[in-house]
Amino acid sequence: MNKRLDNEENNLEILRKISDSKNLTQRELADQVGFSLGKLNYCLNELRKKGLIKYNNFKNNKNKMNYVYIITPKGVAKKTKLLISFMQRKMKEYDEFKRDLENIHNQK
Repeated sequence: MNKRLDNEENNLEILRKISDSKNLTQRELADQVGFSLGKLNYCLNELRKKGLIKYNNFKNNKNKMNYVYIITPKGVAKKTKLLISFMQRKMKEYDEFKRDLENIHNQK
């Protein structure tokens, strides 16, 4: 898989997790997507720069790690586009796999 597809799948996974659970800490989100805290932080900052998510730190909270992550309307549209692209790739892979199995079966 090329780097662009890896990045798209990473972004999709992060956007999906944020959609599913808005009250995740960065550490919990990193654990759920299988990233180091540093990698997740980098990805979140890139998603924010692209206008796909917003996040705020509760300044008065004693635990400075608490953020609220919100997907922007642009982020929802991008998530949908990434999900469609992901599903199209998986359907193509399935069709290729099925064709390979049929070819193997026909060679017997």
